[in-house]
Amino acid sequence: MHEQTIADAIEFRGIGLHTGEMAAMRILPAAPGKGIVFRRVDLDNFEIRADVGSVARVAYATTLMKKGVWISTVEHALSALYGVGVDNAYVELDNFEVPILDGSALPYTEAIARVGLVQQSRRRKYLRITRPFQLEEQGKTIGIFPSHTFSIRYEIDFPHPVIGEQRLEVELAIGSFARLIAPARTFGFYHEVEKLQASGLIRGGSLENAIVLTETGMLNDTELRFPDEFVRHKILDLLGDFALIGQPVLGRLVANKAGHALHTRFVAELLESRSHWELTEDAPMAVTAG
Repeated sequence: MHEQTIADAIEFRGIGLHTGEMAAMRILPAAPGKGIVFRRVDLDNFEIRADVGSVARVAYATTLMKKGVWISTVEHALSALYGVGVDNAYVELDNFEVPILDGSALPYTEAIARVGLVQQSRRRKYLRITRPFQLEEQGKTIGIFPSHTFSIRYEIDFPHPVIGEQRLEVELAIGSFARLIAPARTFGFYHEVEKLQASGLIRGGSLENAIVLTETGMLNDTELRFPDEFVRHKILDLLGDFALIGQPVLGRLVANKAGHALHTRFVAELLESRSHWELTEDAPMAVTAG
């Protein structure tokens, strides 16, 4: 297996979920070994590498920072790139928040599918889990266990008639992310809107880019894309934060009621725990999408 990048540039424009400001965004091919790098084109192409060392804030979204320059709400774009196997890319923005688009990663995976991927000369290195590693915090848990492939299992439990208890395990084989995870939209509760907006959050939120839940149902006129769309979006968010590890992983990732703060803390502490993993060029066991 070799590293990959996209075959051509793809473009997006939309509103930021939290700032409510419009932003133009382009994702471009990058050289082998470059990784995923954000560029603020409004600030002389200032670059911020998408790694856990750049994480600055994790309140309702994941924000990266370097030398006082911010890139906010990066998780959906990173999830899409990681989920379809893009190792190297530049992500250009003319504002500091990534546009929310439709609240899912579907616009990204569709655009990437249109231009295609290019295999590069450099062999891909995998971080293979050799010993279980787990964290627990106030009833939230996340862990990773040895495996010949990469999979995610997530469990949530919300006291709401539309959500309730949901659990799902997905083997991230070729094509499975785009089909099973990417379409799942972000969600929130109507009774929290006023408080969040007073805190400077979700100023760009709408029924066009989020599932909004009332006490007994949904405000949206559209149907859910999956009966368990909520846990699928949690997997999407987790994968976006896990992408900050900087390279593909061989392991079984298991989370229960976690969130951005625990996701990013987990990545940082896992990377520091060198006795739990090794780097290898051995490709994962061949698996087709289920």
